[in-house]
Amino acid sequence: MEAERDDAAEPGTVVTPSAEFPPLGAEERAALGRLGTRWHGPRDAGDLPVDPTLGRRGQPPRPTRFGRLAPIDLFTVAQPDELVATGPAYLPGNRAGRVVARVRRTLIGPPLASSSVLYERMRKLVALPVLSSDLLSSVAYGPEAMLAVLVLAGGAALGLALPLAALLAVLMVAVGLSYRQTIPAYPHGAGSYLVASDNLGRTAGLAAAAGLMLDYVLTVSVSVAAGVHAVTSALPGFTRWTVPLGVLVIAVLLAGNLRGVRTAGNIFVLPTYAFVVVVLAVLAVGYAKAAARGFAPVPPPAVPAAEGLGLLLVLRAFSSGAVSMTGIEAVSNAVPAFRPTEWRNARTTLGWMVAMLVTLFAGLVGLIHLDGLVPRADETLLSQLGRVTFPTGPGYAILQATTALILLLAANTAFNDFPRLLFFMARDGHAPRRFLHMGDRLAFSNGLVALALAAATVFVAFGGHTQTLIPLYAVGVFLAFTLSQTGMVVHWRRRRGRGWRRPLAVNAVGATLSGLVLLTAAVAKFTEGAWVVVVAVPLLVLLFRRIHRHYATLHRALALHPPPPGAPPGPAGSAEGEELPQQVRHLVIVPVARLNRASLRALAYAASLGRPTLAVHIAPEEAEADRFRDQWRAWGDHLRLETIVSPYRSVIGPLAHYLEALHAAGPELTLTVIVPEVVLRRRRHRLLHSRAEQRLRAALRALPGVVVTSVPVHVSQ
Repeated sequence: MEAERDDAAEPGTVVTPSAEFPPLGAEERAALGRLGTRWHGPRDAGDLPVDPTLGRRGQPPRPTRFGRLAPIDLFTVAQPDELVATGPAYLPGNRAGRVVARVRRTLIGPPLASSSVLYERMRKLVALPVLSSDLLSSVAYGPEAMLAVLVLAGGAALGLALPLAALLAVLMVAVGLSYRQTIPAYPHGAGSYLVASDNLGRTAGLAAAAGLMLDYVLTVSVSVAAGVHAVTSALPGFTRWTVPLGVLVIAVLLAGNLRGVRTAGNIFVLPTYAFVVVVLAVLAVGYAKAAARGFAPVPPPAVPAAEGLGLLLVLRAFSSGAVSMTGIEAVSNAVPAFRPTEWRNARTTLGWMVAMLVTLFAGLVGLIHLDGLVPRADETLLSQLGRVTFPTGPGYAILQATTALILLLAANTAFNDFPRLLFFMARDGHAPRRFLHMGDRLAFSNGLVALALAAATVFVAFGGHTQTLIPLYAVGVFLAFTLSQTGMVVHWRRRRGRGWRRPLAVNAVGATLSGLVLLTAAVAKFTEGAWVVVVAVPLLVLLFRRIHRHYATLHRALALHPPPPGAPPGPAGSAEGEELPQQVRHLVIVPVARLNRASLRALAYAASLGRPTLAVHIAPEEAEADRFRDQWRAWGDHLRLETIVSPYRSVIGPLAHYLEALHAAGPELTLTVIVPEVVLRRRRHRLLHSRAEQRLRAALRALPGVVVTSVPVHVSQ
């Protein structure tokens, strides 16, 4: 009997659009309250352009062409003081933007409301093919990867395929049962990353995440490479188009997954079920033919030995065959994608996946042995098996078509899990926070795009060759397996709930076997390319820790730290330490190049703030400085003017250094730099202007206590 679900686990899912906006902690909330008691600012909103009767209107007011810019019918009233943006509010204001928006909606569909996240779930019949496509498709190249190593020792070594396949079947069952224990214990997903982090420490969790990320990238690359190879095996004329075809498939997968979990699931259901049915038909017909001849194996063709048969070669073959298990962790990572009850449906789906994997893998290895087939460079073993099993009729063509489809679509498992893994890592501060964002279709668009770009880069770099990519495959995924199952052993020892010894034993067996495969793959395939993963994992862990350090530093800088109760609200030591309006001391500065409508509007805006204001003019020579001061006096000399002569004709540098000197003289002041900006209607006209305000903003960005704002003047032509 399996252990019951962890009672401490909360029901439901933590994968929501609100994850981008984490709530304040208890300390910061208390600090916010203390700050609020010291806040002395204007409260009267009577002069604000807000219509308090909006919710009581039958028809909201509609603007005329000369009225306000934002039509109020872009919003609806949900409750007092709360508006809800409607569909038209998301459309860009210009024609080009609207065209792009229409194309985007055509490709990925209209946006879904945040409340729809509860309905973007998969039922078991959909989740099984979607999450098992990677696992089940690996039987198309896993047995071949194992036999391709054994055949190096000659045809006689192929007899070891049966005992190795039996060991691999035991490993599949053990790891599958281990993950069945993980799902109810950690029903929020994140699989190996969360389990290892929770029980073995942050470094172990990051190592598991790094291994999984490499595995997902390679899953896409290897699956697409194997799918394209299946196509070129049946249609050799397309061999020279291997790389473009693979990149096109990755782009199609990206577009399909950007449409959302449920839509993508419906797209990829049929190919997986079709592949399973066709392979089962191959096994049924093949074993029937073998039974007719008394299960006598067909002698394989003579193959000269290129290497001696030794322990290292056998271990290499075993670790190569173990790539058939890639994707077995997919369900534990995607538990929130299931319909309620999530953990129970996920566990049932995983059980069916493992049973189908063992049946297909063991059945194919046995049938290949009975038919005396050996790996060939120009044709896959599954293709050879199809030709032998279905020498006439459409059977072979159907097998190749379904194999190509599932291999090409097997990458969809990675597209489901990679963005979710990045979501959990970003939530913990170990990955960029942009991966918390859900796109228009409630899919993690940034994670999907990142996976597609990484996988396409790997695919192109290796020329789309499956055998070149497979040595990189096993190390990362079995590192995650090992850490996850070891973490579960620690979990059960800590919890010691009812019946804890049995799940502990299951996870211990899974951890031991996974660890052996990990060491075997790392040592036996080190020189074949596994060294890349061995080096990449610690580098990724270092990168994740640096990202976390940055976010920790940022949080400390932005966290609320109010003054002690009773402290006087005097000026702070630094302008950026001000958190109360009565602490802010302004100095408004207006750079003026020439006196025209734009600069006069900026000066009027600055003066209207009622704060000390200083105008600054940069002149290339004394004569121009005198001429500008004369114009200033003609205007009326309403504000103090500071002229700076720049004999080398630079404007931004002297102005930035002058503002820096002002800041150094009064660090408690907030320097508000108001820049007049001409807004041009046509993009091509921007090339005719220097855009000095943007260069000034960039120059002042690093200076603390400086606020740069612009006063626009729109030019209609």
